[in-house]
Amino acid sequence: MRSAPAFAGSEELRMLLFDLAYTTSDGWRSDPRATELMRFVMDKYAGLARKYGLEVGAAAVAAFEVMRMRSTRLAQDPWAVITHAVELSLIYESRAEGLLCSTGQARKSAGSEVHDAQRFSDREAEIVNYHPAFHSFDNLDHLHEPPKRENVDGEPTNALFALDAAVEFFVAVGWPQATARLALEYIAARLMRCGDRAIAYVSLRREEAGPAMLDIEHSAWLAVLRAVLGNQRCDYEQTSAGIGILGRLLSGENPDDLCADHALADAVQAAAPAIPVEEVAADV
Repeated sequence: MRSAPAFAGSEELRMLLFDLAYTTSDGWRSDPRATELMRFVMDKYAGLARKYGLEVGAAAVAAFEVMRMRSTRLAQDPWAVITHAVELSLIYESRAEGLLCSTGQARKSAGSEVHDAQRFSDREAEIVNYHPAFHSFDNLDHLHEPPKRENVDGEPTNALFALDAAVEFFVAVGWPQATARLALEYIAARLMRCGDRAIAYVSLRREEAGPAMLDIEHSAWLAVLRAVLGNQRCDYEQTSAGIGILGRLLSGENPDDLCADHALADAVQAAAPAIPVEEVAADV
């Protein structure tokens, strides 16, 4: 079994480095111990070089450069300093090869998320098949949305137009114009404040101000709420009766479609007040 050289220890290496630096003017070139030291270094760091995919000579060059430094000779453990410096040099050299840049630039990019360069010949598959930069995904959410009915009048079905259309429907089935607008704007205002049909329905059905303002019975007021906001029972949820007049108008229906719904038209007509609001106000 081959015995370890004398400079395998830290103190022995320190003495050798001092001799090579100061004993002769050309110690590293002429002293046979320098040759033996370099062979030992190549064997010592061969595995480290293979770890980073480099030749053993790269580790030997890095070790040679750091062994000539004064700080290495004065270090508490010269071998530890050399090993650390060699490993760093191998890391940055490997990084430089991956980034196709100099070792100095690789040191500056340490810690960044820049990945190694990839050549087209590195993979058998085409780059468009695996690189995310060439991937795109279609938005298919619209396929799951229920189809909206066509607006035959060509008018935008936003909230204001829906409210006007609802008033038109109420008037068509026998409500006075002013009373119909007052009732629908009152319900719409509460709906906007609550932000949910079910919550607005519960809030409106329990109050007395609405029926008193319109001069209708509480049962008629509940019929109006069911017609405008929809029947809140679970079994009506996906039906026209569950959606309500405002929801149907927002989906693209028009007053004529509502009038064709005889059950809805009869319920709204039956809830109409006997005396218009403006006449009641005039009497007061």
